[in-house]
Amino acid sequence: MLSLLSVMTLAPRFLVRLIASRRMHRLQRKLRAAGAGPAHQRRIFAALMAAHAGTEFGRLHGLGPRTSYPEYRTQVPLRTPAEFGGWIERMAAGAPDVLWPGRCRFFVYTAGTVDGTPKPLPATPAMLAHFRAALADALLLHAAQTGQPELFLGRHLHVGASTALNESGGAYAGYLDAMVPLALSEWSESNLYAPPPAIARLSAGAEKMQAIAERCATLDVRLLAGTPASLTALIDAMRNRHGADKQPVPHLRAVWRDLGCCVHTGSILGIFGDALRAGLGPNVPLHEIYAGAEGLYAAQDGDSGAGLRLLTDTGLFFEFLPARELIEGNLAALGGRCVPLEEVQTDTDYAIVVTTPAGLCRCLVGDSVRFVSTQPPRLVFTGRTPLQLNSFDEHVTEREVTAALLAVCGRNEWTAVNFHVAPYFTRLVPRPQGSHEWWVELRPGTVRTPTGPLLAAELDAELSRNQSTYTARRANGALEAPIVRLVMPGTFDEWTRLHGVREGAGNLARCRGDRRVADQLAGIARFHTQPPMRGDGN
Repeated sequence: MLSLLSVMTLAPRFLVRLIASRRMHRLQRKLRAAGAGPAHQRRIFAALMAAHAGTEFGRLHGLGPRTSYPEYRTQVPLRTPAEFGGWIERMAAGAPDVLWPGRCRFFVYTAGTVDGTPKPLPATPAMLAHFRAALADALLLHAAQTGQPELFLGRHLHVGASTALNESGGAYAGYLDAMVPLALSEWSESNLYAPPPAIARLSAGAEKMQAIAERCATLDVRLLAGTPASLTALIDAMRNRHGADKQPVPHLRAVWRDLGCCVHTGSILGIFGDALRAGLGPNVPLHEIYAGAEGLYAAQDGDSGAGLRLLTDTGLFFEFLPARELIEGNLAALGGRCVPLEEVQTDTDYAIVVTTPAGLCRCLVGDSVRFVSTQPPRLVFTGRTPLQLNSFDEHVTEREVTAALLAVCGRNEWTAVNFHVAPYFTRLVPRPQGSHEWWVELRPGTVRTPTGPLLAAELDAELSRNQSTYTARRANGALEAPIVRLVMPGTFDEWTRLHGVREGAGNLARCRGDRRVADQLAGIARFHTQPPMRGDGN
């Protein structure tokens, strides 16, 4: 995957190892430099402003090489990806110099998790260069951490959505998985990337996993990459493929003895963690990369609990908006409340705002993060800002509900297969009142029998111990005790079949501030949907 290797064709292994080692050490020196992150960001900001001088968007907002950050913050409002739609449509039709200099042939779809509708964003040559540089840094961080440049001596197997591109009027669009081959150097695509193109273009599903298991079992795979769900699906497919001795495959390390890294991205590891570690086998470290259609933001550079290192020198300019202000305020009036990297604080939830070499300026990507350190800048993903639980002013995030369920299941030796949390209203006026409704599928065959009330009480206690606003809302009566619906095996699979999930998009949200998914699950499981709400305050 590394552009550093693009100068070689069929390079000797010692030379690959040597160049990878040098790049590892160079990256480490760059990141250790005092004030490196803010300095990188100032340089990138200046380059982005200079590029915008020749675009329609730049002229409209008065952007150019001399634009300062205070001026930028005043002149350019925050926008969601959807609000760039008119400009992007013109770019797809072939218009030049709209959001970015020149024409744009490639576009990448957003995931569509919030509303189920993926939206195309530009993937300009400069944006593909960002993906290439950020991916290289992300993998070099792992190699440096483990001291293993051998990671680049074998295949990097990507498991995910189709890499096929849809063509319309000379413009090509695909999901984030399709951007990886476009961003690779010729050497990397020939010597590192797997599976073969014919398999990579297949839609995600059992057929693709089986094809990967059959075709790639004999490759020298050093790295796996995908979402937690797709990686566990591959593990299942490989286990169903018997080895040469006709015995089931115990884990992937038994198939690929030099497997040295499993990259996961796309969602919080959460309930997939134990199954993934067991299925990979011994001594296969997990490596988290935080990315979206708007860019590749951060990557693991230490222990999993230490947060992800913000990638400050790969082409993106970052701003951070305190998440509480986003919830309570009008987006158009919030541009001046964003802070640059040097002003962030730990233990505060921020909405990420990016300016990218795709031409998106001050784009609110819809994610919230929390910095665990500022020197160096490390963060954790806490959830999607439009999907957090806040109907009762409780500000509960995806990371918090996931952690609560994992803690409860761990104590009781239960295994969660899938879950979703939604508000359950008992009245709306004079102020909303109700509870959290948990939809949970557990793996059968446990020693201690789970029940809805038992699980509800433990989840309530877990969140009360660890989330102060949840505790306060429970104390003042705005938030009632949670309800847990334990569903039969296959309920969430049926939801996926009925409601979801186009190729590469629409991942099941772990929580939502509405009842869209909860009522769909209720219809499948034949529970009652949200009852009529009291409006008299009684």
